[in-house]
Amino acid sequence: MLFRSSTGANLRSSGSRAMHKATEQEVSVLSSSKHGLVYLTLNDWTLVADKASRVNFRKGDTVVHKGKKSNGIYLLVKGTARVQIPSQTASPEIGPGEICGEMSFLEDTPASASVIAHQDVEALHLDRPTLERLFELFPHLASRFYRSLAMNLSRRLREMIEPNLTR
Repeated sequence: MLFRSSTGANLRSSGSRAMHKATEQEVSVLSSSKHGLVYLTLNDWTLVADKASRVNFRKGDTVVHKGKKSNGIYLLVKGTARVQIPSQTASPEIGPGEICGEMSFLEDTPASASVIAHQDVEALHLDRPTLERLFELFPHLASRFYRSLAMNLSRRLREMIEPNLTR
C-alpha cells in the first residue's frame, strides 16, 4: 500500500515491501534455473510472477494429477517434486525454477503423469486464461515461453533416452 508523507514522498507499508521482496526472490529463483524457462527475460519473469497465484503443497501432496487437466502450469519456487511416469521405475525430480503441468497445458489434455511434492513446495500457478491474456498482450513473451518449453521437453526426452546424461 502506498502512503504519501508530509514531504510528498511515496512510502510503502511493510506488508507491501515484504510482498515486493518475495516477488524479487521468486524472480531470482525462476530466472537463474538452468532447467527452467531459460529464454524468458527479467521483465517476462516479473510479469509472470505478478499475474501468478501462489500455491503451497505439503510433502506427499499431488501437484499435478495423472488423468486430470491441469488447467495451467506450475513453476516451483521452493522444494522438490517427483514426476511419476507410469512406464518408468525411477521418478525424475524437479526443483526450484522448473515447470510442471506443461504437457497438459500444451495439448489441452489430461496429464500423462502425476507430480508429487517430495518436500514442502511453494509454486506459482498460472492458469490457461491468464497465460493466454499475457501472450495476447506480449507476443514476444509467448515466443520465448514456448521456445523455453520446447527446450525443456527436448532435454527431458533426451534424459529418458540417455539416462546417464547429467542434469
